[in-house]
Amino acid sequence: MSDTHILKIKTYNQISDKGLSRFNSTHYRVDPALDDAEAILLRSYKLQVSDLTASVRAVARAGAGVNNVPLPACTDQGIVVFNTPGANANAVKELVLSGMLLASRGILPGMRYISELKDMTDNAEMSRLLEAEKKRFAGSELAGKTLGVIGLGAIGSLVAGMAIDLGMTVLGYDPALSVDAAWRLPNQVQKIENISALLGNADYVSLHLPVLDATRNLISTDLVAAMKPGLCLLNFSRDEIVDTDAVVAGLNAGQLRMYVSDFPRHELIGRDDVILMPHIGASTAEAEENCAIMAAEQLKDFLENGNIRNSVNYPPLFLDRVPGASAGTRLAISNKNVPGMLGKILSILADQDINVIDMINKSRDRIAYNLIDLASMPSEAAVAAIADTEDVIKVTVL
Repeated sequence: MSDTHILKIKTYNQISDKGLSRFNSTHYRVDPALDDAEAILLRSYKLQVSDLTASVRAVARAGAGVNNVPLPACTDQGIVVFNTPGANANAVKELVLSGMLLASRGILPGMRYISELKDMTDNAEMSRLLEAEKKRFAGSELAGKTLGVIGLGAIGSLVAGMAIDLGMTVLGYDPALSVDAAWRLPNQVQKIENISALLGNADYVSLHLPVLDATRNLISTDLVAAMKPGLCLLNFSRDEIVDTDAVVAGLNAGQLRMYVSDFPRHELIGRDDVILMPHIGASTAEAEENCAIMAAEQLKDFLENGNIRNSVNYPPLFLDRVPGASAGTRLAISNKNVPGMLGKILSILADQDINVIDMINKSRDRIAYNLIDLASMPSEAAVAAIADTEDVIKVTVL
């Protein structure tokens, strides 16, 4: 990044000041009204393809899910999309605990019953009545029960650890478990290879999965039928993970004892065997701050250095700057993942007598990404020649 170039970031939604403060006013302009921004920072705003102007290089979601971002269009235009996995993990973990407690004890019906006694002025009479009626609100303890955790990433691993601390047995299922996630996972978690086996042996099941083609409507009629009778299902993941009709049928049949969800649906409102919350899993001051800070730091490193951490459509890639390197001597190049691209790019640089000092290249699905450090600033002709090369998507001088 040159000393004179001001990087422009367009914001949607209210972003925590602790995150925005990472962008110093000397090098950044942050404004929701920008039309030529190089990056977009948002929370829940439903980003449209029309919002992706030619100047946009990156989109950062201050949160984990990116179903409000048009990923295919971003990838086609060479726009790197970031999220902030784990930044809101503790907030969601604590809400999962509250959901389990509400589902295991007669807390909510007991509170509703007490609210009906507002006209009873004799406290002694009320005390006698409650002693006689409290057995209606008896529940069971979590200790000694079995929790199944489906999805063992940042949130799932915290939920598993919390349940172990509560004296629960924990079963875990995650066919896409990463090495980093495996290291975070408590040793006491029993890893299950078959989701039906987990559902058939758990008293509680908590979902912590992203929305993918493979996970959409994952909790289906067949999987509900595989559940241990009387199971309590908790969904603080995504609404699309669960087939609502299958859940309703499971509740009606008694296969499911309780459904706790952070995603209200009209079919579920008003049922005594359903607890609905207004999508508040990450709605804490701490989570919003953590997400904003993480998103801002990732955007800064990308805009200034081209490094990629926690992208959902581009490969992770990091290259230290050459000590003493001048601004404008690094190229960030995205291209279609086809053979021979790197050779073509390096040939153009060689033809222009531009020496390469260091470089790194990685691919993800149909996209490849390159960072190339040069001994001197590339000419406009060299940059244009690379940009005009077939299958090159975007070239940025950093």
